[in-house]
Amino acid sequence: MYENCKLYFENYQHCYSCVHAEPQILYKLPTRSKQEKIEDTLMCHSPVEKSLSSPSDHKPSLLALTANNWLIRLSAETGEELQRVYLSPNYKFRYLGWDVSQETFYVKSVQNKETPLARQAGITQNTVMHIAIFHVFPLDVIGIMEINKKVFGNGVIGADLVQGVLALYYSNKSVKMYSFEHIVQRKVTLGKQSPLLGGKTVGDAPFGIPLNIQITDCPPVLFKVSCAENSVQIGGNPWHYIYTPPRKKDEGTYHICSLKDGTMATNGVQEMDSYSLENDGIFFHPDDSGRIIHVGPPISQVTVTSSGRTVKRRFQQLDDDPSQKTFRMVEYEDELDLLAIVVTNGEEGEGRACIQLHDNQTGQLLRTIDLIETWDETNKNEVFFDKDTIVHIEQKNAKFCYTDICSEPESEIVMRLFA
Repeated sequence: MYENCKLYFENYQHCYSCVHAEPQILYKLPTRSKQEKIEDTLMCHSPVEKSLSSPSDHKPSLLALTANNWLIRLSAETGEELQRVYLSPNYKFRYLGWDVSQETFYVKSVQNKETPLARQAGITQNTVMHIAIFHVFPLDVIGIMEINKKVFGNGVIGADLVQGVLALYYSNKSVKMYSFEHIVQRKVTLGKQSPLLGGKTVGDAPFGIPLNIQITDCPPVLFKVSCAENSVQIGGNPWHYIYTPPRKKDEGTYHICSLKDGTMATNGVQEMDSYSLENDGIFFHPDDSGRIIHVGPPISQVTVTSSGRTVKRRFQQLDDDPSQKTFRMVEYEDELDLLAIVVTNGEEGEGRACIQLHDNQTGQLLRTIDLIETWDETNKNEVFFDKDTIVHIEQKNAKFCYTDICSEPESEIVMRLFA
């Protein structure tokens, strides 16, 4: 994994710094037992303008969730354990997620599945999951809440917290959003005794955090939409949302509507008339400019040969065929205000890829950087663009390509660590 100029290996036990010309070891932690295995992590950076009581709260840290339900805060520089909180003896927590705008994060439990045996016995499983919510500067708990079918309806299959709202996903391909502030009633404090635990201390083992957010009635619905794959994005200024209607005829299209009243935007239906294995992608630009990025394979029914002869296709070749030039992903670097576009081009050799750096405001191509490692679409590929560093991670054989984009092409550094 790559995060903030650091490479992590061995389930976050080994950490390398990418600040220098070659990655350098920062720390190696002792091997963890299976029970203490890290399930998920978040990188945490406190705002510069905040005044916090503990000096360690100002330093970057790694929030780690372990298999035995501990939430641990580790120093990002040394791996030293700074704080630990026991979540619960009753629920199995597995996933971490940010709600950045609220300076909170949440920990989701595994979903409770209704077994065939329970259905035969007439036993209904109403609890879908539990969510623990924390403030992050400094680390403190808001509480734990239960997502229950009796309150939110039978079709609930998932939940997230984003922009201060609780988003619930339903089996009928719809998404509903509720005010989280409206839901929270009783807060608890880490390290303090709570009557909900019989006077025991919140966050200590074996008691953990009580189920203090009791939801008995369904809160008012702020927003509801029916969408394919329960996928909806909110952004822009004024607020808009992007979704694909769940109807068969709307497959491959994206609809952009006003969040205020659902009115479709001008040119609000976007689609790419291409034939490809991979779906095209669309998202609000991360620079908060209100622009939208739509990514897919270049569309052309005409090929021009090296001699200048024009050849029309006689058959429908896939637009993202390995022999065609294809855009694979887009990353935005906010400090440099650049867009990095990963492009594969089979004409230059199978699996060859490059990164095109474009000015974010004008779209002008500024530089092209060849990726030394091949791009195999059958493997998971990730690209991280962070100031003057590009990292390409391919899951197979743990190959890592580290490139300093401020160097001349001849002096680019390529490293394979633990290949």
